[in-house]
Formats: sequence, structure tokens, C-alpha cells
Amino acid sequence: MANSKRKLEADISSAFIKFQRELLGRGPQEAKTYIVQDMVITRFKGVLTTEEKHLVTHDTGRKLVKQMRQVLREMYSHDFEKIVEEFTKCKVLSSHSDISTKIGERIEVFIVDKDLEKSLED
Repeated sequence: MANSKRKLEADISSAFIKFQRELLGRGPQEAKTYIVQDMVITRFKGVLTTEEKHLVTHDTGRKLVKQMRQVLREMYSHDFEKIVEEFTKCKVLSSHSDISTKIGERIEVFIVDKDLEKSLED
């Protein structure tokens, strides 16, 4: 029920942090996942590296950081989706990502093939 939903959200957050640490050598400082109907939404805080924090103070640097992060996300989108599918036992229909260079956060949204939130209430 609510407990299994919270556990699933926490497990997905942990898996994302672990994956990013293995992939990039560092992960976000914090991750929080929310299951809302047919969406799995994860908010990552503290995602910018020290170098990126310097770059985003300049307009060109901000664009470069966003572009580089988008390329990385596209390269590993299958891996992110696989994590969601593994934990939720749902098929990911689409996924979306964006980064805020202003506050150093990233958001990931996954649309799955059923109302996951409702199925966790049963």
C-alpha cells in the first residue's frame, strides 16, 4: 500500500544514484522519486560538478552544460528506462529529462503503460 509505494520510490532513487555514480564517478547529492498515476518522476539535487558550476556562470557555459548533459542522457536513456522497468514491472512508453543550471537540479519523467500508483493501492 502506501508503504510499498514509498519503498518502491526509495528503491528507484537508490538505483539511479548507484547507476550515475558508476557511470560518471559521482552521482547527485540527493534523489527523490514520486509515483503519480502512470508517471515515475525523479528529482535529482546537487547534480553539477565543480567545473560545471563555474561554467554555468557564463551564458555560453550554461548552454554547453545543458547540451552535454542532454547528450549523456540520450546515450544512456535505455539504461534509465531499464531501471524503471526492472523495479516497476511496467513498460516505459516514453521518458523526458531536463536540467536546471540555475539551481543544479535535474528532473526525469517516465511514462509507463499502466496506472502504477493505482496498482500499488491494491
